[in-house]
Amino acid sequence: MTTGAGIWFTGLPGSGKSSVARAVAKALEAAGRPVTLLSMDARRKVYFPVPAYTEDERESAYLMFAGDAAGLVREGRVVIMDATGNRKRWRDRARALIPRFAEVFVSCPVSVAMAREASRPEGLVMAGLYAKALARKATGEEVPGLGEVVGVDVPFEADPAAECVVDAATLSVNQARDEVLRFLDGWL
Repeated sequence: MTTGAGIWFTGLPGSGKSSVARAVAKALEAAGRPVTLLSMDARRKVYFPVPAYTEDERESAYLMFAGDAAGLVREGRVVIMDATGNRKRWRDRARALIPRFAEVFVSCPVSVAMAREASRPEGLVMAGLYAKALARKATGEEVPGLGEVVGVDVPFEADPAAECVVDAATLSVNQARDEVLRFLDGWL
């Protein structure tokens, strides 16, 4: 029987965590692992159909996200958790719920994340969110549908004890995937 595990890919919006998480999930599936990719961008719309991205809403969303992942891990799944999770306590909560848990920090300077995010098309997350947040900060004008933006309005709390750190500013998605897979080879 396969032992379940939770692997949380965290980092700034635009850092590349979703691309790396998807690439790792695909590689694990190809190796025959029972993988579930759990994306906060998709789950948030289930938890809050019209998300406000406030601190209170994020607190509730991450509690539900960790619970969803823990349930899937108990079923023996390898759960790839793709979520910014900017507060360390949210990732710590998942760690407490999931016996086999690892954090993959997709490290990226905010300037690089902003440049990448600027070219992202509209989708599950508002496009151009950094530019809109910076404009709001400069002018005080509200942007409909734009909540607190990690890296501009609220900080990202890195965990110095993260099990795996990849430098997404210098590595390609495939190189970052391979680095994570090397870590997982001994861990899973």
